[in-house]
Amino acid sequence: MIKKQFRGILLSVVAIFISNISMSQDKVMTNSEIPAEIQHYVKTHFAQHTIARAEINKEGLQKEYEIKLNDRTQLEFNSKYQIIKIDADTALPQSVIPAKLLSYIKTNYPQNHITEWELDNKVQEIKLNNGIKLEFSKQGDFKRIDR
Repeated sequence: MIKKQFRGILLSVVAIFISNISMSQDKVMTNSEIPAEIQHYVKTHFAQHTIARAEINKEGLQKEYEIKLNDRTQLEFNSKYQIIKIDADTALPQSVIPAKLLSYIKTNYPQNHITEWELDNKVQEIKLNNGIKLEFSKQGDFKRIDR
């Protein structure tokens, strides 16, 4: 009987632990809680803006940092504080765009500018101010257009 009770309690504890891991947890951070690497990135590439809101999102064992600047630009960083997404209403600073992608845009879309950039596992995606979405390999080679 004691073994059955212990087994039941153990299964309940495991189920609670698993459900807590799988639930997404978001936490607003104060400026002092924002990692120095992220603060440095913002100061380097978005010096004219300030951080309006910062969140850490935990989903399972993964962490991502979401930063919103005072001009509504949104930045996302992975758990290693590496930028993985930038979304803005205006042109992104050229300093945040990989050189190969920037060169491609200057050559093929000289009248447009980049408003969004995202790095996924195997691809980089950018969105231009005319709504065109372009996909590149992780190394920066053009793959396809998505209108």
